[in-house]
Amino acid sequence: MSSPASPPPGWYPDPKAPSTERWWDGAAWTQHRRQPQTPVPMAPQPSGGGRGKVLALAAAGVALVAAIVTGVVLVVNDGSDEPEARTATTTAAPETSGPPTQPPTSSAAPSPTEDASRATDQLNGITLPVLDGWEKAKYVADHDVLITTPLTYTCPFDDGVCRRGTVATSTVTGTDEKDLADLAAKDVADAADLAYDTNAVGQRPFGGMKSHKVVAARQLAVAGRAGYLVRWKVTTAKGPGGYVQSVVFPSSVGSQALVAVRCTLDASPEAPPLADLDRIVKGIRPLGGAGGGGVGSSVGPDD
Repeated sequence: MSSPASPPPGWYPDPKAPSTERWWDGAAWTQHRRQPQTPVPMAPQPSGGGRGKVLALAAAGVALVAAIVTGVVLVVNDGSDEPEARTATTTAAPETSGPPTQPPTSSAAPSPTEDASRATDQLNGITLPVLDGWEKAKYVADHDVLITTPLTYTCPFDDGVCRRGTVATSTVTGTDEKDLADLAAKDVADAADLAYDTNAVGQRPFGGMKSHKVVAARQLAVAGRAGYLVRWKVTTAKGPGGYVQSVVFPSSVGSQALVAVRCTLDASPEAPPLADLDRIVKGIRPLGGAGGGGVGSSVGPDD
């Protein structure tokens, strides 16, 4: 008997905090949370007369059910005329980290029609092209990663597996900086450290990053909005080194928070062509719309 299909991406009650909603990406819970967008209707207040009595009795019934759920009253006779009432402690149900079991709330983001040629970041309101030689991310620990090259290989230094290329998206947080060029420069440095120097679990897949060179830094249009791109070429102690790129631009949804799209690509004959990084950025679109064009929309490869 086959297992039930996983619920589609959307906002669901957080299993660890049911009063909030948490984003389920279709395979696992992410760290994105929000307050429910639709207020919970208030129960009607008793207004006297027969209807008020019925509502009061209903409330009393709910309280009784709650008492039964939270504890069981045990009557113990110790030989005296008065029974001793003792409340047995109940064990709370363990928290679950599995998929949600109820449908999305009425304010859940709509699930787009599945399109193998595009990857969707609903939180930041964009879609990205999945080019030949790439695929939607599968079996990756970082939920920000949307697209990867399909095959892995043994990392040349520390134990582990590496990929020839990745594309990740995130919301820019933790800073008041508004200058897109500065933000892209800082983000590409962080991305290079994680990809080619020391990763999130303290490993050095390539033995560390020896040097880097800025090979592109320019303004361009992303999803119809002005953004900024910075690309590094990095040299590593082991392996072929690679390219790291960060593009920062305003989202077209919500509060128009800044979005960062990070790309990494090994400088290896087995990796996709470097021009793919430009094609990916040029193909970013607002969710549910066309977009594109504008300042710097004609992007060519850089070495």
